[in-house]
Amino acid sequence: MISLTVTALVFGVVFLAELPDKTALAGLVLGTRYRASYVFAGVAAAFLLHVVLAVAAGSVLTLLPQQIVHAITGVLFLGGAAVLLMKKDEEDEEIRKPENQSFWKVAGAGFMLILVAEFGDLTQIMTANLAARYDDPVSVGLGAVLALWAVAGLGIVGGKALMKRVPLALITKVAALLMLGLGVWSLWEAIAG
Repeated sequence: MISLTVTALVFGVVFLAELPDKTALAGLVLGTRYRASYVFAGVAAAFLLHVVLAVAAGSVLTLLPQQIVHAITGVLFLGGAAVLLMKKDEEDEEIRKPENQSFWKVAGAGFMLILVAEFGDLTQIMTANLAARYDDPVSVGLGAVLALWAVAGLGIVGGKALMKRVPLALITKVAALLMLGLGVWSLWEAIAG
């Protein structure tokens, strides 16, 4: 039986914790470049996997070496920034053509980015702790996954809305600089931690 109270509590806590996180930015960046439904499918699958792992493992995830997670995340963000900065300018219509964005390529990119970036993240650890505290894995898992999907959806939709008002070349450069900053920050956390 699902406890709506536990689900709502977990949703609120995880949503607020995830909103300012790098994942919202990653969703926004992917949402400006690719078909939103494809991005969301990959991101949603990665979040679902994270929640299942967090609920199943409970507080064991807090023992994972954060330095390794930060280092991998940093390298992925730096790689993403390099790809964005090196990409030749293309017409907006050419970028938005569905045939240039296969479902598996886009969903896979979103899945891998979130899978690695969120591994051992605060919200995953919080979910594990909440699952251990409430001893109600289904309610905790449901609240956490709905919160993460909501934040991802907001980021992706925000990216699409932004693209209608700001030139894609500018969005790409700003996104690359933000990803560069996140990559450097993640690597700093890996070294300093």
